[in-house]
Amino acid sequence: MNTMKNVFWGIALVIFGLIWGLNALDITRINIFFDGWWTLFIIVPCFIGLFNEKEKTGNIIGLVIGIALLLCCLDLLDFNIIWKLSFPTILVIVGLSFIFKDSLNNKINKEINKINKENNSDNEYCATFSSQNVYFDDEEFKGANLTSVFGGVKCDLRKAIIKENQVINCSAIFGGIDIYVPENVKVKIKSNSIFGGISNKRKEVSKDKDEKTIYINATIMFGGIDIK
Repeated sequence: MNTMKNVFWGIALVIFGLIWGLNALDITRINIFFDGWWTLFIIVPCFIGLFNEKEKTGNIIGLVIGIALLLCCLDLLDFNIIWKLSFPTILVIVGLSFIFKDSLNNKINKEINKINKENNSDNEYCATFSSQNVYFDDEEFKGANLTSVFGGVKCDLRKAIIKENQVINCSAIFGGIDIYVPENVKVKIKSNSIFGGISNKRKEVSKDKDEKTIYINATIMFGGIDIK
């Protein structure tokens, strides 16, 4: 995915450089700084994010906002109407993402609900304007609920004993959560994000069917979750 991101940025920079150079040589007269050119700093990254990131809701919202602002700058849309409709549009997009994401991840959804009902974990950790480091060294891990609000939570499972599939329910609101998992477990993700995202930085090497699975059930608003 990083390769695709680099390709997009590379193409954009090459095109921009060629146009600038041709204009400098008076071969072309393409106006690079057209009305609303600054909206490209919203549109291009969000467009790239649609291909580069698993969580797409925030990128879709950003893309819609960027295109709407560009059309307003070009006098094709009324800015006052866009301003009035912006919040309802965001709500509709987020609502649709929740609906279709649950239907697309129905299998993962059922497994998460099943494990949550069976375990009813008492491992709850919340960092509000603070940070927490949680370790499960040499003890059996039976799921956890992690909440970060303007803070940070680090959950280290690398030395934990994992006998069954488990769920980590995460909420990151203007905050961040780092989850370190052992190499001998699989990770499956279900996330609902608004201007945030979740990144799985692990390299899955083993394909052992007997490996246990940790399900990450995440809700993210203006925050981020890293799985390492």
